[in-house]
Amino acid sequence: MFMNVLSKLKPSPKLKFLLPGLDILAILAWGALLFKSWVTGQLKLLIHPNYFLLVFVTSIFLIILGGVKTWLWIQSLRQKGNNGETVQHISIFPPGWGSCLLIIAAIAGLTIPPTIFDSQVALQRGVSDSLPITQRETQSFSVNIKPEERSLIDWIRTLNAYPEPDAYQGQKANVTGFVVHSPLLPDDYILLTRFIISCCAVDAYPVGLPVKLERDRSNYPPDTWLRIEGEMMTETLAIDTQTMQETPTQKRQLVLSANSITTIPTPDDPYGYSN
Repeated sequence: MFMNVLSKLKPSPKLKFLLPGLDILAILAWGALLFKSWVTGQLKLLIHPNYFLLVFVTSIFLIILGGVKTWLWIQSLRQKGNNGETVQHISIFPPGWGSCLLIIAAIAGLTIPPTIFDSQVALQRGVSDSLPITQRETQSFSVNIKPEERSLIDWIRTLNAYPEPDAYQGQKANVTGFVVHSPLLPDDYILLTRFIISCCAVDAYPVGLPVKLERDRSNYPPDTWLRIEGEMMTETLAIDTQTMQETPTQKRQLVLSANSITTIPTPDDPYGYSN
């Protein structure tokens, strides 16, 4: 019934002249959106860098295509004896609705900047010190990197390669990330966390390391970005840091004992990327 109602909504002859213009505007709007995301660097908040060039080429193609179609449309309007008929596409929407939806989506993308995932999203998706099974074999890291030169994500990759906490006892660390307060950890612990993007922001997953503080974590609110210097140690916790689930018995876990904590601005490139 719904399909029958939509099929009866036909545009007036005057409106038919405007339908090609809506299609062109949708093409140009999306070309502008993709190009703007590439120029402003917002793509790094949305997709993996492997696809940056594809987005740039697509934006140029859409802009050129929109320009060509604009010229052809103007030429058709100038032709005498134009009966105003346009070729109609098969669609579940009335003519022009699809283009309007695309235009609205593009305008929203042009006016609303992408937001960075926060601690609430991290808790919802589940923070762990383990990479997904599909990522473990594709990740690589350099064994020659000094412990204090490893990023937070380098530490996660190292732990995935050799998840024996005692092997890292006493190693220096200097890492950055944002604060997550896990309800499963004591009050003198935070999770220093970062998101990793495999393809796009939709599949981003959070990874983190437990950090032992000298004081209560209330001094470091969630979503605060920190640079933490300290050394690795093992602690006995009733939580499995690979799954962030409570364990029936306490087990030894690798944690970072913080010696120096510095609040830093949110970095321009807050995400890590899988290889």
